[in-house]
Amino acid sequence: MLGAGADNGAAERDAAGTPAERRQAAALRAADRLTLRQQVGQLTISSFDEPLRPDYLRRRLRARETAGAILFGRNGGGQAHWRALTRSLQAAGRGRALVMVDQEGGEIRTVEHAGPEAGQRFQGDADHVRTAARAAARQLSAAGVNVNLAPVADVPGPGSVMASRAFAGGPRGIAARVRASVEGMRGAGVAATAKHFPGLGDSPVNTDDAPATVPGPVAEDLVPFRAAVDAGVPLVMLSHALYPALDARRIASQSPRIVTGVLRRRLGFEGVIVTDSMEAQAVIGRSGVATAAERAIRAGADLVLMTGSASWNLVFPRLLARARSSPAFRKRVRESAARVLALKAALARR
Repeated sequence: MLGAGADNGAAERDAAGTPAERRQAAALRAADRLTLRQQVGQLTISSFDEPLRPDYLRRRLRARETAGAILFGRNGGGQAHWRALTRSLQAAGRGRALVMVDQEGGEIRTVEHAGPEAGQRFQGDADHVRTAARAAARQLSAAGVNVNLAPVADVPGPGSVMASRAFAGGPRGIAARVRASVEGMRGAGVAATAKHFPGLGDSPVNTDDAPATVPGPVAEDLVPFRAAVDAGVPLVMLSHALYPALDARRIASQSPRIVTGVLRRRLGFEGVIVTDSMEAQAVIGRSGVATAAERAIRAGADLVLMTGSASWNLVFPRLLARARSSPAFRKRVRESAARVLALKAALARR
């Protein structure tokens, strides 16, 4: 028979909750230490056109009014340049900035001196994918990058725009390679991002260039994303396509049914949900970027990815005004800010 002391100890452990619950509680406490402006800032990823960090981004990072930046080839240069640039971002962000690139492999490589040298389709079996992802992540980490907007987890159909960018194989083969890529990057301290949820593989057009509709069921498309979630992928990127089988009116990045219903509830994803570029034609064909950003956050997204250097000036005030006027939206902002802060804390520990 257990004594009273043992019962009290069990009660204390139960009150403390599971490790995941404790991390969530700590993240919410961290979010509550921020002002509302700073909480809203954690929901935005900025970009800039220059090879050096502009002063407005330094001010924005210091004020904690953006979570970080996505970098492109226009920002980069040689290895020394990349290190200096990312150090300047982290100096402004107090060492907690998210520094993102799109490094799928082959021609889709922002940091030219880093791998994978082969595109995803030609990276081989899961073991080879894991090895390539780990090597590339080490190079990205050395360059100061801590988030990679890869791997592509789409299952390409006939005529798919993703055919040249997705892994080879059917849904299960792609799933194994996606899992390996996520694990390989984690082993080198870089956060992977599975994209483009719930799957862009049946689209003949890129949403960057035109509106896209993905007809039919998505059960097979979800297989690689489920594998990524099971592997603990830190981020999932939302597609901007329309999926009539899931939501006949809203594109995925703005659909509560898809973001909250499928990704959060059905797949059980607890990490950070990031949109694809808010400047995509599939988005701005429907609304301005500020309206689209608000719709995405309402749907359950955590991070608004802006690839246009001026978009923050439209998006941030819109999200802040809505958070000030709507208690429900303010709650959503707090939840997402906490997830982003938890991601930053995890990256800082690596």
